[in-house]
Amino acid sequence: MEAFCGSRFWDSNLSVHTDNPDLTPCFQNTILAWIPSIYLWSALPFYLLYLKHNKRGYIVLSMLSRFKTLFGVLLWCVSWADLFYSFHELLQNRTPPPVYFVTPLIVGITVLLATLLIQYERLRGVQSSGVLIIFWFLSVLCAVGPFRSKIMTTAGQVNERFRFTTFYIYFALIIVELILSCFKEKPPFFSPVNTDPNPCPELTSGFLSRLTFWWFTSMAILGYKRPLEDKDLWSLNEDDTSKVIVQQLSKEWDKEKAMSSHGPGGSALEEAEVLIRHKKHNRKPSFLKALLRTFGSYFLIGSFFKLIQDLLSFVNPQLLSALIGFIKNKDAPAWWGYVIAALMFICAVLQTLILHQHFQYCFVTGMRLRTGITGVIYRKSLVITNSAKRSSTVGEIVNLMSVDAQRFMDLMTFLNMLWSAPLQIFLALYFLWQTLGPSVLAGVAVMVLLIPFNSAIAMKTRAFQVEQMRYKDSRIKLMNEILGGIKVLKLYAWEPSFSEKVLEIRKNELRVLKKSAYLNSLSNFAWISAPFLVALTTFAVYVSVDEKNILDAEKAFVSLSLFNILKFPLSMLPQVISNIVQTSVSLKRIQQFLSHDELDPNSVETKAIAPGNAISVTNASFSWGKELKPSLKDINLLVPSGALVAVVGHVGCGKSSLVSALLGEMEKLEGEVAVKGSVAYVPQQAWIQNATLKDNILFGQAPNEQKYQNVLEACALKTDLEVLPGGDQTEIGEKGINLSGGQRQRVSLARAVYSNSDIYLLDDPLSAVDSHVAKHIFDKVIGPDGVLKGKTRILVTHGISFLPQVDHIVVLGDGKISEMGSYQDLLKQNKAFAEFLRNYALDEDIEEDEPTVLEEEEVLLAEDTLSIHTDLADNEPVTNEVRKHFLRVCVFYTVQTLDCGSCTNHLCCVILQVKLTVFWQYMKAVGPVTSLVICFLYCCQNAAAIGANVWLSDWTNEPVINETQHNTTMRIGVYAALGLLQGLIVLISSFTLAMGGISAARSLHTALLENKFHTPQSFYDTTPTGRIINRFSKDIYVIDEVIPPTIVMFFGTFFSSLSTMIVIIASTPLFAVVIVPLAILYFFVQRFYVATSRQLKRLESVSRSPIYSHFSETVSGASVIRAYGRVKSFIDISDLKVDENQKSYYPGIISNRWLGIRVEFVGNCIVLFAALFAVIGKNSLNAGLVGLSVSYALQVTLSLNWMVRMTSELETNIVAVERIKEYSETETEAPWVIEGKSPPEDWPSKGELEFVNYSVRYRKGLDLVLKGLNLQVHGGEKIGIVGRTGAGKSSMTLCLFRILEAAKGEIKIDGVKIAEIGLHDLRSRLTIIPQDPVLFSGTLRMNLDPFNKYSDEEIWKALELSHLKRFVSSQPSMLDYECSEGGENLSVGQRQLVCLARALLRKTRILILDEATAAVDLETDDLIQMTIRTQFEDCTVLTIAHRLNTIMDYTRVLVLDNGTVAEFDTPANLIASKGIFYSMAKDAGLA
Repeated sequence: MEAFCGSRFWDSNLSVHTDNPDLTPCFQNTILAWIPSIYLWSALPFYLLYLKHNKRGYIVLSMLSRFKTLFGVLLWCVSWADLFYSFHELLQNRTPPPVYFVTPLIVGITVLLATLLIQYERLRGVQSSGVLIIFWFLSVLCAVGPFRSKIMTTAGQVNERFRFTTFYIYFALIIVELILSCFKEKPPFFSPVNTDPNPCPELTSGFLSRLTFWWFTSMAILGYKRPLEDKDLWSLNEDDTSKVIVQQLSKEWDKEKAMSSHGPGGSALEEAEVLIRHKKHNRKPSFLKALLRTFGSYFLIGSFFKLIQDLLSFVNPQLLSALIGFIKNKDAPAWWGYVIAALMFICAVLQTLILHQHFQYCFVTGMRLRTGITGVIYRKSLVITNSAKRSSTVGEIVNLMSVDAQRFMDLMTFLNMLWSAPLQIFLALYFLWQTLGPSVLAGVAVMVLLIPFNSAIAMKTRAFQVEQMRYKDSRIKLMNEILGGIKVLKLYAWEPSFSEKVLEIRKNELRVLKKSAYLNSLSNFAWISAPFLVALTTFAVYVSVDEKNILDAEKAFVSLSLFNILKFPLSMLPQVISNIVQTSVSLKRIQQFLSHDELDPNSVETKAIAPGNAISVTNASFSWGKELKPSLKDINLLVPSGALVAVVGHVGCGKSSLVSALLGEMEKLEGEVAVKGSVAYVPQQAWIQNATLKDNILFGQAPNEQKYQNVLEACALKTDLEVLPGGDQTEIGEKGINLSGGQRQRVSLARAVYSNSDIYLLDDPLSAVDSHVAKHIFDKVIGPDGVLKGKTRILVTHGISFLPQVDHIVVLGDGKISEMGSYQDLLKQNKAFAEFLRNYALDEDIEEDEPTVLEEEEVLLAEDTLSIHTDLADNEPVTNEVRKHFLRVCVFYTVQTLDCGSCTNHLCCVILQVKLTVFWQYMKAVGPVTSLVICFLYCCQNAAAIGANVWLSDWTNEPVINETQHNTTMRIGVYAALGLLQGLIVLISSFTLAMGGISAARSLHTALLENKFHTPQSFYDTTPTGRIINRFSKDIYVIDEVIPPTIVMFFGTFFSSLSTMIVIIASTPLFAVVIVPLAILYFFVQRFYVATSRQLKRLESVSRSPIYSHFSETVSGASVIRAYGRVKSFIDISDLKVDENQKSYYPGIISNRWLGIRVEFVGNCIVLFAALFAVIGKNSLNAGLVGLSVSYALQVTLSLNWMVRMTSELETNIVAVERIKEYSETETEAPWVIEGKSPPEDWPSKGELEFVNYSVRYRKGLDLVLKGLNLQVHGGEKIGIVGRTGAGKSSMTLCLFRILEAAKGEIKIDGVKIAEIGLHDLRSRLTIIPQDPVLFSGTLRMNLDPFNKYSDEEIWKALELSHLKRFVSSQPSMLDYECSEGGENLSVGQRQLVCLARALLRKTRILILDEATAAVDLETDDLIQMTIRTQFEDCTVLTIAHRLNTIMDYTRVLVLDNGTVAEFDTPANLIASKGIFYSMAKDAGLA
């Protein structure tokens, strides 16, 4: 080397052991000069490869680019000037050493290369080049040393003056180049036209901006200023869109399928041989391979970053040991310390940047995986055969998409731990062994032993979770029933009993929670004490093994920081492995689904067909699956164009199968099928999308108003539109929930008519509608004079009346065509068809005779529909409830959107105050004393931890005498005591916190429940049940299970950050100066992040459910979508929905990276200053303290990072407390019992009722329902109450029970004013048989007598009188017969009788009977009336009658009209006076 340089290469006296270090000229000219060149040349091949594949259009030559090139050329000139100068010297016979030729040559060529690269990048559209920025940065870095030394040895030797000059110019130029390269170029030209309204700034941002995620800052600020909306989100990058990703994945998967199906080998013989040789070639296609080929390369970049980061994480412990060595060595020059501090900082910053790049790649891979898998599954679900679809339910397929794809996404983050964890463990052990020798193994043993302990706890926790879920479900189910039947509970005054049941379940639930809290605090204890226990055992073993083993600061703190590195991979590894196991199960399920058979698109020929025919089927057999027997055999069918063909036959003879076969939905076993032209299909069960009614009819066709109106007219939808709240813009719920069956069918038909296709396949569209509507539709749409005349129509039907009007009839029997021909032909043949006609014609004729009545009924229908939004003719009692609820929600949504515009600004002001009050409310719920105790315990815990470490640092400073340290046992003892104390306090504090959390959960839930039972009925009439249930499920869950662990985490991170600051300030007081600016920076980042990330989370969860609901809709309507040829557009809709969701998910990922880099930078600054001040205060510090403060600083980044996230979590979740508080403080009804005001025991003894000038309204702001009623009822009278709908009949009963409180006036019962006694005193002394019988799930006995106050004999007596005894005694469990939810397993009549039995049990002097509107079968009705006449002879009975014949023999009849008393007299007198009652009786045929 010396010959090469002409001087020494390395001189430690000159470079290291001096206060003013310098490098030898030789070192400067070789190593330093070559580093940038080596970097650039080694990066070049990879970079060129990358540029070759990524072309983004070229960038126009700008000033920036020109300057960069100019300076590059100048640099090249300067370097080669040096080279020529050397030649010049050679000519002058001063032979310079070879290095003066080699180095300028290398540098010159490299600079030239860089200049060319600038231009090449411009042509490939690179706006900001990372490779070059790093190159210029390295050049500047390597030139700083020579620059300094050249200034120090100012031009003494004249002969070097030229080289000095060139060097200074070179140095100036590379600094300029570095600065210029940091600016970015304009976007490329000719790039594919970006019509994006809101493109993602990432694509156009510079290298440095991408490295630090600076480009995200704009969104962070925006989210801080105001809540984010959809339009604020950036569009996805091209490579993350469904279009690109799913295409790639599908391609790879198709390749994979192709490879597996065609094994190598040609002829059969060869193939047989091949099979013998390669059994494995006939393998299943592997979805994993397809995934790897699609996403593997991108993911590997992330893995590469992870590798670098892993290696870097071991540099800092080494630097720490160097720093401690430096502090010990009092003669060392100060600059060593500064270099070490700087290196620590640089290393930490690099680690941060690289780690977040790695996470970025992992998360984006995860996101793409989810997009890809979702898209592939969606596409598959549209082409899957029916037999395959049967093997998995819609729910299961949706699960593939939601749960299994999510699993892949979660795994991606940690997949690299599979190789990275073992690597980190190996490296850490290696360095530890170097420091402490074999005694490390003791510590590792402790770590390994803790793993099974933790996993055992995890298993147990999981078991508890399952048990708790069970309790939670039963509690929610019970709450659901209670809220559904709240009115009945109020009328019967049964609330206390049910409240008790709920609290019983809740008690069990909290008991399980408590158990799992015990476990959790144990695992917390293990987790926090683990690093300590490991250190303790290691040090104890190390010191005890050999007296000569001295624990000095270097060994102690370096090994501590290595143990901290070890902790993470050891805890992660088991988790990753269990994740992988779960994901492999998901992979199998997805693969199985994707390998299902697909429909053969060519089973139905669309081109070749005999002229004049629209459909031809020859000798064809079809089955629903390859393995099933054929359901249609030997079908031969020719349908001429424009014919109307009816298909008839018995149930299950294959009518619908024939239609499906024509659509290509079935497996064709043999024969030919041809269908000419476009097809429209109306399935038997109408398939309705969750969209507006108009969209359902247009179904992707271009809108044409005239045609649209005609279609509505023809399909009899005009009247329905007038009834729906939003006309044809009404949003229809999933599966068409707010339409009746008939309406759904008509919409489905309208869709077919609007599509204007050539061939119409109508699968029994007329059976769901009423007969007169069916006639209208046949005449106006399907029949010979309908809208569709001239089209080819195949109509499957049961309606015989239409058959004479069709062209051909096909009769099916047992999957064969038994006969074909026109109506007359078939009658003449007198075979099966004629028989069929004779059986059915009898029933049909009756309908035909009375068309007039139907018309009137239709008018009535429309009126009714207005009142409850449903078609009563459909008799669907179950869905009516659901529908009403849906409509209520719909209406509520529209109201909500109107209000929220004005209140957002006001919101922001309130938010901060709200936060604090909510936290205070939660603290009150936990108990203020407990809260203080918890804080105190956390302080103690951290004090103990600091104490242990301070003790350790003191121990390491103990003087060494005769190569041994004294009183080691005492040292170990105190260290152990402090550490174990810390563990113990952790145990106690997490325990107290858990108990506090549970008591808070208990008290909040109890208050909520209490309030909900006391809330007046009007609240339930206006609030959707779903919203109340949500409080009881979601919000209570958050308070039970989310808030306490979050608080534990928050306290943990907060106090550990705090203790770090305390330790650093205590050891180097100077540090206090830096804390304020760092804290401010931290606070700002935290505020911005919390605000924005919460909005993004909200947007993400809102946009997620449409993906799945659209998917489940598609699966159920796949045949319709295929028939109309809309597969492509549905795929596009799905992709759009996925992209919408990813649009809010992507910024969510980025926000975490953005936060991480900024917060970790704060942490890195703390490391830097801790080290710097240690170097500055070197003389006053001992090695132990420095080790302590720097090793604390090295850990702080993690806790700072988590602290922000936990704050964010806490703020998001604490809202639950507020929401529950809000519902615990709604207004309540009057007290149940008023002390000292309770009526006498036997009240009411006579049963007299008196209304005095009584008025009432439903809610404030509504009109009066009853206006100034005055009437008197004597004891034992039987009163019938009649009146038209809305006259206020039911309101009277509600007033008696004080469900509605009087607006003015009063009601007296036996002279007692009912407004002055407690509600339960009142309600429990009246008896009611309500209109709709409500039963609760539980035993029959509980439904009759929830308070257990009657004996078995009394209950049996009541059952006997209510005619239920026979039914009940025939059940094996007798009185303990389980009623299901809502009494589903009893008939409606039986439920009515159970209500009667309740009344008989209670038997008070006043009975109110609200007759059922739903036509309960007449016999039940008669039974009830008879029982009442005999059993309640001496009671006052008020009956609200709908059928007058029940009250013709009552004492008096009260006729209400519009809330006032119209007539009140005996039935005979009322009929005689020819008033309202007379006209009603006449209508009913009683007068």
